[in-house]
Amino acid sequence: MTEPEIDYAAVFQALPGAVALLTPQLVYVDVNEEFLRVLGRTRSQVIGCDMRDDFAHSPNDPGAAVVRNIEASLRRVTETGERDTMEVQRYDMEDPDRPRVPGERYFTMINIPVFGSDGRVALLMHRIEDVTELIRARVVALSLQEAMLPALRPVGRHPAAARYRPAVDALDVCGDWYDLVELPGDRIAVAVGDVVGHGLSAAQVMGQLRSALSAASRVTESPARALEVLGLYARSVDGAENTTVANTFIDWNTRTITYSSAGHPPPALLHGDGTVEFLDQATDPPLGARPEPAPRPQATVPFTEGFSFFCVVYSFIFPTACLPALSSSFSSVSLGAYAHFHKRM
Repeated sequence: MTEPEIDYAAVFQALPGAVALLTPQLVYVDVNEEFLRVLGRTRSQVIGCDMRDDFAHSPNDPGAAVVRNIEASLRRVTETGERDTMEVQRYDMEDPDRPRVPGERYFTMINIPVFGSDGRVALLMHRIEDVTELIRARVVALSLQEAMLPALRPVGRHPAAARYRPAVDALDVCGDWYDLVELPGDRIAVAVGDVVGHGLSAAQVMGQLRSALSAASRVTESPARALEVLGLYARSVDGAENTTVANTFIDWNTRTITYSSAGHPPPALLHGDGTVEFLDQATDPPLGARPEPAPRPQATVPFTEGFSFFCVVYSFIFPTACLPALSSSFSSVSLGAYAHFHKRM
C-alpha cells in the first residue's frame, strides 16, 4: 500500500490555532490564516518582517513588553531546543471580529523548536490562542464567588479570620467555600466545603449549598443534623452530588467543638500546648453518595483557652475562631501543622 502524498502547506494553513514559523533570528517565514486573522494583517505585512519591528520605536508601549516576553521565550527555545509555554499575556488590540473596536485581549502562547537535518534548531513554531473569553468568564465567576462568601468580621464577640485563594494556578474558578455563622447561646458554626467541578456552574452550586447549610445550622441542634438537611436539599441541585463538607459547632459555654464531616478532610485543633488534633472521628461519605439518606455521625472534643481552630478547603483557606489576631495565632507550630495537614489532603 502506497502512502498518500500529504500537502503539509495546506495542513499548516488549515490548523485551527494561530501558528507562525520564525527563523532563530525572529523573522517570519510563514503564518497560517488564523494567525493573520488574530493579528488583523495580511501576509505581505508579516512575511519577511522581524517580529520586533512593531514596537522598535515605542519601547514603552505595553505591547512592546509582550513582544519582549515572546522574544525571551523564543531565545530560550533556540538555546535549549525545548518547547516553552508562556504565561497568559495581555495585549491591547482591536477585536479581530469587530474592526476598530479596541479592547483587552488575553493569549496563551507556546513556542516549539523545529529541527533541521543537522539536529540544530532551524525554525521556531509560535502558536497563540485567544483566551479572552475564558479570562472574562473567570472574572465574572470570581466576582460571583466572592459575593457569595461571608464578609470578614467578628462572629458575635469572637474575632475570626480567613484567607481565600481559589484556583490560583488555573483559569477556572472552583466551588470551594467557607462560612462562619453566629448561633444562639455563645456558639458559632464553622463550615468549609468543596463542590466538584470548576467555573460558573460550580460557583453557583457553591452559593446554593452555602446558603442552605447556613440556614440549616441556624435551625438544627447539631452539625450532623444540619448536614443531613443539606444532603436532602443537595439531591435537588444539579451538580451538588459528591460535594464534601465539614461542619462544626463551637460552644464557649461548654468549651466543646462538635463536628461532622461529609467526606471532607478533617479540621484541625491546635491546643495551647502546641499539640495538634485532627477531628477525624465523625467522617461520612460526601453529599449524595448514598442511595438513600441516613443519619450522619458527629463527635465532640473539649478545648481550653489559647486554642486555634482551622479548616482547609483546597488552597490556603482557614477560618479561625477565638483569635486575638491572625498574625499571632499562627505560630511556627501551627504553620507546621498546616503543612502536615496539607500533605494529608
